[in-house]
Amino acid sequence: MLGAIGLDETHESAYRVLVSVGAADVPDLARRLTLGERDTERALRRLERHGLAAQSSGRPGRWVAAPPGVALGALLTQRRHELEQAELAAALLAEEYRAAAAEPSVHDLVEVVTGAAAVAQRFLQIQLGASEEVCALVTGTPVAVTGGENVAEEQAAARGVRYRVVLERAVLDQPDGMKELTAALGRGERVRVVEKVPTKLVVADRALALVPLTGRSAEPAALVVHAGGLLELLSGLFESVWREALPLRLGPAGVAEQDPDGLDTTDLEILSLLLAGLTDASVAKQLDLGLRTVQRRVRRLMELTGVTTRLQLGWHAYERGWVTRER
Repeated sequence: MLGAIGLDETHESAYRVLVSVGAADVPDLARRLTLGERDTERALRRLERHGLAAQSSGRPGRWVAAPPGVALGALLTQRRHELEQAELAAALLAEEYRAAAAEPSVHDLVEVVTGAAAVAQRFLQIQLGASEEVCALVTGTPVAVTGGENVAEEQAAARGVRYRVVLERAVLDQPDGMKELTAALGRGERVRVVEKVPTKLVVADRALALVPLTGRSAEPAALVVHAGGLLELLSGLFESVWREALPLRLGPAGVAEQDPDGLDTTDLEILSLLLAGLTDASVAKQLDLGLRTVQRRVRRLMELTGVTTRLQLGWHAYERGWVTRER
């Protein structure tokens, strides 16, 4: 929680312990933190440099915590000032850039990024810079960053950035596909699925887009689109795919608001995956259920709706609000 003011987990834990006990010597603090004495002393020295701890003048060898209201307040004020200075510098640079290119050329609107590291960095930067919404089309073949490596997604979602994601069906068959999907839905992201997306794509706040350049070259490359008709075209492409995609619902986050009689969370999960195109065997594997369990539940749903085919079951699922394109 105190990482924003320059403290890592070890230093924060040391400060919290000092605050709770009032004062402690290095061996006692090391025991409480389950750290070596040398590492504990280094942590204390770091806290001392931040003004969060000091050696007791009355009892040599003892360390005391500085009052949080004073010490942390000073650090927060300093960080706010630094952020204000950084925002001012960014605003001045942006104004300078606009003045130098009042009429941007085509080259200013599209940036070509080459190399796995550069593409990955842009991919993360675009998400971290978003303030409202990130829209993404995801293929089953990552270009530079896998789902598990996309740390920016979790950070942006935690700040309140909305995510709308369309997966192609192959993503669900990947080893960690369902695990990452469950985590995304748990963060409140809206996820849909189609048989195949036309391209991998990320659009942030309708102001910036990243689209990979597919080709025979072994080196990953991508276009970063800053503005203009191409950006509008990419945004329109996403919306078109989104409208035709089927929603995915898993776990408690996917329970329909209507709370249909006789259905539990597992029923809704099975319906969602079946409508996404997975076979009974794939659904059973993804949900860690027996194949017969899945088939038995599907038969019960068909009996509940009074239908004789799975196509009719899908239609009734939409009609009754069990699975819907919009919440």
